[in-house]
Amino acid sequence: MHPATAKWYDRRDSVFIEFCIADSKDVKVNFDKTKCGFSCLGGTDNVKHENEIDLFDAIDENESKHKRTDRSVLCYLRKAQPGKAWPRLTKEKAKLSWLSVDFNNWKDWEDDSDEEMGNFDQFSDMMNNMGGEDDLPDLDGADDDESADSDDEKMPDLE
Repeated sequence: MHPATAKWYDRRDSVFIEFCIADSKDVKVNFDKTKCGFSCLGGTDNVKHENEIDLFDAIDENESKHKRTDRSVLCYLRKAQPGKAWPRLTKEKAKLSWLSVDFNNWKDWEDDSDEEMGNFDQFSDMMNNMGGEDDLPDLDGADDDESADSDDEKMPDLE
């Protein structure tokens, strides 16, 4: 029996764990208040994989769920206390060789506020609604060659 390779990431109200097992069969996922259990047969060799995770904090086991695809099993763990960041997935600080952070999906949501995101969306809309080059004001002949500055002199040729 081997543990399945897994990646995880944190969100404001949930934690996601992706068990990277191609062609998984007989998938069993058990959610407990402070634990997550995973087992399956995977690959062409039907290797038995089993993981047991003591979670960093409590989850709502009734709202947690999983989805199997041909390449992996994605688990959605609903946090019992939304808005509380998890610095790690496990209760213990020990490094597990089969577990890593999914940096492709990681987001530092603690520093974000909904108000700031709303302001960004308003700014984006404003930029999109602005006209094209035809609407730009005349810049008083900024491109005219006759309006040379006093310090514009011909540079000597390089030797």
